[in-house]
Amino acid sequence: MGGGKNPRRRWGLRVAAFAVVAGTIGAAGWFHWVYSRIEWYAHHDEAAPADAICIFGAAEYDGRPSPVFRARLDHAVELYRQGIAPIVIPIGGPGGDQYSEGAVGQSYLESRGVPEQNIIAETHSTDTEQSARRLAVIARANGFRRLVVVSDGTHLFRIHALCAANGLNVLTSPREQGSVEDASLEVQRLVHEMLSYTLWRLHLH
Repeated sequence: MGGGKNPRRRWGLRVAAFAVVAGTIGAAGWFHWVYSRIEWYAHHDEAAPADAICIFGAAEYDGRPSPVFRARLDHAVELYRQGIAPIVIPIGGPGGDQYSEGAVGQSYLESRGVPEQNIIAETHSTDTEQSARRLAVIARANGFRRLVVVSDGTHLFRIHALCAANGLNVLTSPREQGSVEDASLEVQRLVHEMLSYTLWRLHLH
């Protein structure tokens, strides 16, 4: 019998090719949807009266907030001054030195005029998922019903999803983007968030 004439083999190859194409289209559709949700949250400020304002941490250097963290904290201070909420919650564990992001955030908030008694610092979480879980504990302990969360715009879609999964009612408020921020870093953040959200949904992260 001549080679290449087996109908079962041809059918199997067609099925395999279809599966590859369908999978590629499905993945493209998924990442397009994730991208669109990230972009929506990045450009919509939902800040409204709430019980507390929560700032998700970023790097600190020897007790001083990095430019990104400082921008998040400054945005939270503005919301506090507008009367959005009476309590501010900086979140973040050890940054690789003797300081934690939460403690550094508290010190910075106090230097900007937020009274110590109006700050609850979370100083142990090591990533966004853990931050959301620990924020839920703080919210339940203090009877907070609604929170405004502050972070980079590209970070907020995943934060919102993680907070909702932990039973939190949150509004998102992106910090202002600096006019001189590196565009390539923004692309890196976007890709990181798309992959991190996907892995979380697949229970692989």
